[in-house]
Amino acid sequence: SHGTIGKSYDLFLLRHYFNSFRNFRVFSKPIYYSIYYLLYAYPSFWAPPARADATFKVTMVPGDGVGPELMTAVKEVFKAGDVPVEFEEFHLSEVQHMDSDEKLEQVLASMKTNRVAMKGKINTPMEFKGELAGFEMKIRRRLDLFANVVHVNSLPGYSTRHNNLDLVIIREQTEGEYSSLEHESVPGVIECLKIITREKSRRIAKFAFDYATKKGRSKVTAVHKANIMKLADGLFLQCCAEVAELYPKIKYENIIIDNCCMQLVQNPYQFDVLVMPNLYGNIIDNLAAGLVGGAGVVPGESYSAEYAVFETGARHPFAQAVGRNIANPTAMLLSAANMLHHLK
Repeated sequence: SHGTIGKSYDLFLLRHYFNSFRNFRVFSKPIYYSIYYLLYAYPSFWAPPARADATFKVTMVPGDGVGPELMTAVKEVFKAGDVPVEFEEFHLSEVQHMDSDEKLEQVLASMKTNRVAMKGKINTPMEFKGELAGFEMKIRRRLDLFANVVHVNSLPGYSTRHNNLDLVIIREQTEGEYSSLEHESVPGVIECLKIITREKSRRIAKFAFDYATKKGRSKVTAVHKANIMKLADGLFLQCCAEVAELYPKIKYENIIIDNCCMQLVQNPYQFDVLVMPNLYGNIIDNLAAGLVGGAGVVPGESYSAEYAVFETGARHPFAQAVGRNIANPTAMLLSAANMLHHLK
């Protein structure tokens, strides 16, 4: 346990930062309401330490694109609220000549020591440079960050096509299509392997049902393509069904990935908790983020049995916005709030 953060600050400090947000010089309605929601819906997260000397060390990796700007917003909020967190900051990138194995090992060592991290998107180059696994994938594998959780929640005051949405996407992110197993079997023919194992499928299914139970959710839906990938997704679906039998109070359904995409656009209210393999989760995370305002307003987190990494829900570096002061920090601020909740 990381201890307890005590009683919440009064709204004076919250309003102080809310007003200082004008320093960003970009004050559109979506961002205004996003920050308003963060500061007034999550006041209990901004709290003083239980003891004067209680400080939590957290690894921070700003990443590429607007990541450093988003982390600056987090640090300003924490400073204004006197939040008892000390960041160990590391700059790691595969596109900015900061991609040495030594730097990666330093980041991993810090994450293993602190057990909690905040991370921006580390951009993965398109071109093949001799190694298939990028830094993002290496971090997830080395820390066994198997469960990615994205809570898609409508922001009060920010009207979208579907309002009052509240659903959770849980993605297995250590195997599946993103296993870095590709090769050219003969010239002009590439084989890309998708790995699905019983052990990891049952683990992510159990995580989803445990999450639903802990959070008072009523339904878990497994997303798959078992009608075509009968063995791989068939195994995933079988594992979800087996685990579902252990949770009789939670309703269980399954849905094919293509139909799931359509249903999310037409009637997302039918979903509660969705659990799925790696690639499908990557797509659904971004689709669902678009339902409530885009990548700038949805937080995410990744868990192993020992570690927790907090980041944006829709992973996008938004490189074209660098230096323009238009990046919405809400997703990263909400992620920071979730991190403090985790530290309690």
